[in-house]
Amino acid sequence: MQSIPTSGTPGAMSVGQLFAYPFRIFFIALTLLAILAIPAWILQVSGAIQLPLALPGLFWHQHEMLFGFLSAAIAGFLLTAVCVWTQTERTHGLPLVLLFGVWLAGRLLLAFGAGLPDWMIHGVNLAFLPLVMLDAGRRIWKARQKRQLMILLVLGLFWLMQVGFVTRLAPAFSYGALIMAMALISIIGGRITPAFSAGWLRQRGLDATKVRMVPALDMAALFTIILLMISLVTGWPILTAILALIAAGLMLVRLAGWKGWLFRKEPLLWMLHLSILWVPVSLTLLAGSILADWPASAWTHAAGTGAVGCLILGVIARVSLGHAGHPLVLPRGMVAAFIIIHLAALVRVATAFGSLPWQAGVGISSLLWMLAFGIFLARYGRILVSPRADGKPG
Repeated sequence: MQSIPTSGTPGAMSVGQLFAYPFRIFFIALTLLAILAIPAWILQVSGAIQLPLALPGLFWHQHEMLFGFLSAAIAGFLLTAVCVWTQTERTHGLPLVLLFGVWLAGRLLLAFGAGLPDWMIHGVNLAFLPLVMLDAGRRIWKARQKRQLMILLVLGLFWLMQVGFVTRLAPAFSYGALIMAMALISIIGGRITPAFSAGWLRQRGLDATKVRMVPALDMAALFTIILLMISLVTGWPILTAILALIAAGLMLVRLAGWKGWLFRKEPLLWMLHLSILWVPVSLTLLAGSILADWPASAWTHAAGTGAVGCLILGVIARVSLGHAGHPLVLPRGMVAAFIIIHLAALVRVATAFGSLPWQAGVGISSLLWMLAFGIFLARYGRILVSPRADGKPG
């Protein structure tokens, strides 16, 4: 794939353009959070700074990566995609400003809200995802697209994990949220990855039927992951391990059917395939944490840094180009960013197993993570604050 050195129309850049389509403001926001929240947590843990956090340091870190970072990605992607799926007017302008304001207020309250009433802090944070679901749900309902309801169901379960997390500060709910994140990857990644891959083959006059999608297998994987979450949260460890291994096997079979190796020369595609591969890796590590006493932080970071972080970077890189009216040609440096974020996940998992000293491993992984998203910000910032290259609205 060729690279493009710059994108966008410099003279037309404006902050207001960020609110012309949901992907713009939320992709910028999640990128800034990814770059800033990790070093803030490390400095907090090391005692170099003392932020007036509304949650204990580790819980704040877990919440922001799950319900801050990931929720922004969900809002940016879902509210952009659902407008296309349902052929409805995009969310933009003042409604989008207000929705983003709720997300931003949640971040500020948790970072600087020590001493404020819990009902205020948690109320604002718990309001965001229902607002996203309401916006998407009303469009899906009007369009009678029942196929999309499964996304809302899983998103609702993800939100329930947030409720449990902020009210009880129990690890089971952060674990359950990670499982639901992988369920979302199973649905959304399971749609776009084979579809984009088949389309790429078709455009080149190749056999698109090589990419195989089996709806029954897709549903089996999804429902197994949901059952896994229920088992994990309710405390059935052996059943959890069995379900994790079954779900891992189903995901591997799905990935094999998508023939990811055919797209090794197309970064926008191999990034999706490789990122989703972290899901069965995470699930296997989860089973190992129960059956073989492997460190729990191995599977949580394989899921969070690997599956979630890597896939988000791959998706926002593609969506930002397509919906901003640019050709699907990666800006210079983004292939390196894709490689770097996978290295961040590998280093963090290796650190969990003791292959690297904790401080060095976490430091290296964090720097790699920040570098990957820093490259995205440098290369896509102009695209996200500029009007569409093709002159269309949004």
